[in-house]
Amino acid sequence: MPVLRSNDNGSTSVNRVLATLPKAEYQRLSPSLRPVKLVLGEVLYEPGGAIKYVYFPNNSIISLISPLLGTSSLEVGMIGNEGMAGLSVFMGVNSSSTQALVQGAGSAMRMTSANVRHEAGRLSSLHSLLHRYSHSLLTQISQTSVCNNFHLVHARLARWLLMTNDRLGMEEFPLTQSFLSNMLGVRREGVSEAASALQTHKLIRYSRGVITILNRRGLEASSCECYALIKAETDSYLN
Repeated sequence: MPVLRSNDNGSTSVNRVLATLPKAEYQRLSPSLRPVKLVLGEVLYEPGGAIKYVYFPNNSIISLISPLLGTSSLEVGMIGNEGMAGLSVFMGVNSSSTQALVQGAGSAMRMTSANVRHEAGRLSSLHSLLHRYSHSLLTQISQTSVCNNFHLVHARLARWLLMTNDRLGMEEFPLTQSFLSNMLGVRREGVSEAASALQTHKLIRYSRGVITILNRRGLEASSCECYALIKAETDSYLN
């Protein structure tokens, strides 16, 4: 099994799916896994494009972006160390329905789509884990859709920041209002007002395109119930 390593801030930097595999199975997969660095803003897949590789993020985040009419877009899902980007390959589909965009730079393990299909066909532990992860990601996507339609912007922003913090393991990360506007599907003015509200309550600090989480417990209290539901589902499938 991969060794759990820690960053300077004490957070683990290994993909939790791979870390959950039995030792013998991980050793069988190991020759097919390649460590890669993911760069902020890098596009891994485009809608309708072929998926050549899947990615198991360690301390990076991949956003699933759905393009809208014109130049708008909306984040419909977020993948970090709890999952795998390119899940449709496991389901027998060779192309992506969304854009996969690196939201948080860091490392990941990469595997060819052909190797994933071969391993999944063995009805292995990875096969079982990816089945459960499919349900977890579907829960996240559906709950995010509800959240974006019915909850206040500041609560949605709090949820998004908490999910990002869980997957990056860092309290500080670069975020522009333009990026957040696309992620949350609101105008930049709405993002500015929401961030100001959280900052007024000393939950975050937002300065020069960098957000710092100051009070995680307070941020959880400001978030809607969607965060707790998504986190519980994520944690349960890996236990």
